[in-house]
Amino acid sequence: MSPARQVHLCAGIRRAEAEHGHAEPPLMERAGAAAADHALPLRRGDGPVLIECGPGNNGGDGLVMARLLQAKGVPVHVRLHGDAARLPADAAAALAAWQAAGGQCRSRLPEDTPSLVVDALFGIGLQRPLTGDMAALVTALNRLSAPRLALDIPSGLDADTGQVLGCAVLATHTLTFIGLKPGLLTADGPDHCGQVTVADLGIPEDDAADCGQVLSPALFADLLVPRRANSHKGTYGDAVIIGGARGMIGAAFLAGRAALHIGAGRVFVGLIDNTVPALDPVQPELMVRSAASLAQAPAALAVGPGLGRSAESIHAMRHALNGRSPLVLDADALNLLAEDESLAETLRTREAPAVLTPHPAEAARMLGRTTEAVQSDRISAARELAAGFGCPVLVKGTGSIVATPDGRWFINTTGHPGMATAGMGDCLSGIVAGLIAQGWPSEKALLAGTHLHGAAADHLASRGVGPVGTTAGETILAARSVFNDWIRNTRPSDP
Repeated sequence: MSPARQVHLCAGIRRAEAEHGHAEPPLMERAGAAAADHALPLRRGDGPVLIECGPGNNGGDGLVMARLLQAKGVPVHVRLHGDAARLPADAAAALAAWQAAGGQCRSRLPEDTPSLVVDALFGIGLQRPLTGDMAALVTALNRLSAPRLALDIPSGLDADTGQVLGCAVLATHTLTFIGLKPGLLTADGPDHCGQVTVADLGIPEDDAADCGQVLSPALFADLLVPRRANSHKGTYGDAVIIGGARGMIGAAFLAGRAALHIGAGRVFVGLIDNTVPALDPVQPELMVRSAASLAQAPAALAVGPGLGRSAESIHAMRHALNGRSPLVLDADALNLLAEDESLAETLRTREAPAVLTPHPAEAARMLGRTTEAVQSDRISAARELAAGFGCPVLVKGTGSIVATPDGRWFINTTGHPGMATAGMGDCLSGIVAGLIAQGWPSEKALLAGTHLHGAAADHLASRGVGPVGTTAGETILAARSVFNDWIRNTRPSDP
């Protein structure tokens, strides 16, 4: 099993560039060579490769690429945006080498349709929104029918947050240098980056504290072990779902079904609404009780699916927080934390483990800010919540972020837009609770559940189920299938 890949904030990339500033061949030469090699199979037709070079080192990478492609006999059309006299030293040297090789910098688009458009405008160096002529240029490039290759990151995309700065190149492919950046994987990044490839430029991975990791089964492979023959339902623990207020009992049942299908020995559903039959007709294996009777059960508790905000809901929430069982807090449990400081303080001071799984709006309520502010820096929001509440936190969304109280962070890359439908979060809560019930540490259960949830949806899509119209119930069964595949395919020697 391959180790988890690292993700680097811009500060770490800059540090690596500085540490290898005197490397031979220079980093810019390495980047341009990697880009030239990567570009060749992407060309569509025999037209020129259009390389749009910006006023910094990203533009220098494009100029090196142009020279090397031309040396291979590939027609190249270069446009330089910015004052050549003000280029950084390395980029100025790349321009001189391009011109010495007979290359020219042109002002107009080529007459022939480009076989490939290369975005070498800004890379990770952009600090402000694109406006005016540069915004118009990006808009024009996005209209071209040729494939678009971004060097390092699509220009206009914040490399640390994945937020679009005004407008951004819509790349079909991105060749990123040294290592992955968060902006490629979260928020608007996946909609703008296309297929992402890393060219490490011969620089070893940086193990600095601000590095994140891409979620993968390697992070919890030690727990992916076959069951012993000599075991029974008690071996695999109890999961309890607390929720299901009037009109929302489906949320609690979905979470319970997910916990059951992921392997919990027994699953109880504690309902706020006591007027419904004490039976899930789809899953009669679930044992239905009142929420009050289960809120301090010696089990893994998922509190929140369909919980509501009634007096009964608050009582069950408070009772669960005061207990000693591990908790998964989602949905209205998170809204209650945001509204009631006494509940929040109880969570901060309790000794038993808990995990939080907010979507961006719930995270914003807990942080006392807007959803837009959370989305503008999802990693920082997740880390702040984890530190503030002293427990692992998942901020859901495109490129979901998991953060831990000690500052570590992870980005999940599984899943697809078809998961934007009712009940998906309830299923995730049940999966995480089901893993905790089986003895998984809460942090690893959250990592595994997050990755598995998205992988299950991908599994369905690969078989023609969705992405549009994928349901939460279907995802539960797919999660069971993927989870068993992981166990079968994990060798004892894996970490």
